[in-house]
Amino acid sequence: MEYKKLSHAVYHCVYHIVLPTKYRRAIFNDGVFAFMKAKLLEITKYYPPVEIKEINHDKDHIHMQVSIPPTMSVGQFVRIFKANTSRGLKQKFPFLKEVYWGTDGIWSDGYFASTTGINDDVIANYIRIQGEEDSGQAKLEIK
Repeated sequence: MEYKKLSHAVYHCVYHIVLPTKYRRAIFNDGVFAFMKAKLLEITKYYPPVEIKEINHDKDHIHMQVSIPPTMSVGQFVRIFKANTSRGLKQKFPFLKEVYWGTDGIWSDGYFASTTGINDDVIANYIRIQGEEDSGQAKLEIK
């Protein structure tokens, strides 16, 4: 497991995020997905603490495993992602303007997000051994 550091925080905030397309339209093929993935990586240039660990797609939704710093909410990340990819995809692929005529977005309003975290037993053990190791220097160990 990899811990990240900010000036006043050490964290491991990894999320599984699923974003369906508006009306669950099957718009993703390899070309559309490749362009969307490139736009996503472009976003991380402007938000360096965000790290895309994994990304894949089905025809009408995408799955991502993303590390998001505690200074940014999951909702903020999703808004940034949707706004930037939607605009870029519609410019690059004119057929999307026909699929989604009358609306600016290609993404559904909702999304799924879940922490991937470390398992409960590791946390419980870490809490139990507090005070037995160097103060504040104990590391979580996954067994």
